[in-house]
Amino acid sequence: MLPYSEASERNKEPILEVLRTALADCRTVVEIGAGTGQHAVHFARHLPQVEWQPTDRAEHVPGLTARVAEEGTPNLRPPIELDVMQPYWPPLDADAVYSANTLHIMSWPEVEAFFRGVGRILGAGGVLAVYGPFRYAGRFTTDSNAAFDRSLRNRDPASGIRDFEAVNALAAAQSLELQADHAMPANNQLLVLSRRRAT
Repeated sequence: MLPYSEASERNKEPILEVLRTALADCRTVVEIGAGTGQHAVHFARHLPQVEWQPTDRAEHVPGLTARVAEEGTPNLRPPIELDVMQPYWPPLDADAVYSANTLHIMSWPEVEAFFRGVGRILGAGGVLAVYGPFRYAGRFTTDSNAAFDRSLRNRDPASGIRDFEAVNALAAAQSLELQADHAMPANNQLLVLSRRRAT
């Protein structure tokens, strides 16, 4: 049986609607933390102009590989093992990076490593799209997100919903500028950033 996420099934269509525009000029997308592969399969199918490269940590690769093999389209590449804390990431050539529901699962050093790695992947004009819940000015957007944050920290004190301002500062350090902050269903956001072009 293939791995399955109910949340991924619910949110894939609203995310796709944003990605149609955000990735309109992109040709190769690296997905970090592809998980069950439901997003990878759906987005590759509906964005045929894009080569989609899913990645994840070793423990998730077998299930991800099985879904890609069973449901994938020709523009969906075989998964690659990637842990953001690896000192050297595998060679990844892309003009966009996508990641969903990862930053609040990672520790803060992992979030920092994520952005350093993205900075190495993306060239001028490259796009980063990040989906998940965020706090703004130190405040949760809803009571349910505050409860979710408590549950995350009870399970793993190093995890938790991240402050938008801190995440945006990490992005800015990699010359990534916020282009849009989309409010999404279930109290999530989809941040779209792009790498500054040389002037």
